[in-house]
Amino acid sequence: MIGVFDSGLGGLTVVRRIFEVLPDYRVTYFGDTARVPYGGKSAETVTRYALEDADLLLGQGAKLIVVACNTASAVALDALRERFEAPVVGVIEPAVRAAVAASESGRIGVIGTRATIASGIYERMVTEMRSDAVVIAEPAPLLVPLVEEDWLDQLETPSILRTYLTPLLERRVDTIILACTHYPILRDMIARLVGDGVTLVDPAQETAAETAALIARDEALRELLERSQDHLFLVSDITPHFAAVSERFLGRSIEGHIRKIELP
Repeated sequence: MIGVFDSGLGGLTVVRRIFEVLPDYRVTYFGDTARVPYGGKSAETVTRYALEDADLLLGQGAKLIVVACNTASAVALDALRERFEAPVVGVIEPAVRAAVAASESGRIGVIGTRATIASGIYERMVTEMRSDAVVIAEPAPLLVPLVEEDWLDQLETPSILRTYLTPLLERRVDTIILACTHYPILRDMIARLVGDGVTLVDPAQETAAETAALIARDEALRELLERSQDHLFLVSDITPHFAAVSERFLGRSIEGHIRKIELP
């Protein structure tokens, strides 16, 4: 079984992509909705939460962990890989690799939450892979609530997006990383605003592709993973709009497959 966790429900966009590229494998998702968001917590606390989340999924039978959370991927990936023998895939490395490969000019934009942008993780990883790259990072704090409140059809949404994207376009980026798992929901709108000359990198898509590649080259791991479509969705708290948001992110109903679980 593939275990996927996030601080909330945004990581379901990663699960959606995993379903597309790995339709035969069972997935268990854990959304830590009782402690969301992780972005405002200390690195020590986020690491502790990430270790607990992974331990929970391993206890459910996961043989591979996907960290579908930018904050946890930024600060806890090394600790997870050190603690657990199971392979661990994060969302940042695959997205950065795709952006570096896609960018002709080396001018790469990033939009994300305040915490992700403040961490500087994307700038560091991009310049490690391409020393001459220029990274323009812009916090976009209103996009997560816009997605969760389903404001995609409101007149204000394109205007808010344009405000965040304009500084990147003014500095002539040719590639933009959508550095939050909520943002793929806005991808079509963002694409219309930036035009054909800018490549959008979706970390959910790239993370699913990396997960599939890992499974393809590791025969022992393939043998351990369960082939089933009896997926399970665990949460630490069921919020009033959980069903609607989860279906929007996943593209399908998960009624009957949701279970609230108590963390230690």
